[in-house]
Amino acid sequence: MLQLKDLHAWYGKSHILHGVSMDVKPGEIVSLLGRNGAGRSTILKAVMGLVEGRGSVQWRHEELLGRKPFEVARRGLGYVPESRDVFPNMSVHDNLQLGKKGGKKPQESRWSTGDMYELFPRLKERQHVEAGALSGGEQQMLTLCRTLMGDPDLVMIDEPTEGLAPAIVERVSQCLQTLRRRGVSVLLVEQKLTIALEVSDRCFVMGRGRIEFEGSPAALQAQSAICKAWLEV
Repeated sequence: MLQLKDLHAWYGKSHILHGVSMDVKPGEIVSLLGRNGAGRSTILKAVMGLVEGRGSVQWRHEELLGRKPFEVARRGLGYVPESRDVFPNMSVHDNLQLGKKGGKKPQESRWSTGDMYELFPRLKERQHVEAGALSGGEQQMLTLCRTLMGDPDLVMIDEPTEGLAPAIVERVSQCLQTLRRRGVSVLLVEQKLTIALEVSDRCFVMGRGRIEFEGSPAALQAQSAICKAWLEV
């Protein structure tokens, strides 16, 4: 479905990714693990065309490198940035409506506004509130839901539980598993190892811009040397 081969990426003259190769299969959750600065977020940005990349990023056998972000999104990829980008002067409900893909009938989409309010009841309670007045956690929920309203086949999510209360973290975990049940693949950057191990089918551990481990959550837990070298603080 999504396949990266020998991917390199830069911020200006800083070489961040050093030949990353990985894939995401249909209907699976794949986690990117590692310390801050390992290059995990850069992978998502390179796929979306937000940073300069070299190598290959193929989506359903079509090369994405060199395409603009809106062209990538139109092909069925969604991106939820860590920065929680909402339209602050618009209501929660109107933010969700902006996420809809143009030209697609409601019955053709996996998701409705009602689904979003079911996933995160707090958004329903605050649907008429301006997004800029929401808490950080509520904005994170809204950003994720607005992306889903575009009906992506794969959604890339950067640190969705960062700074959230435990109850909301559990709600996000349940949401990720709902995505898988509905056939949406997920590429997840997550700092909380317990969440990643709970929801993921496979994990990739990154260090210094390279993949240092690939395997199941159980296989990763059995690799104490990998965990100590690349995950422990």
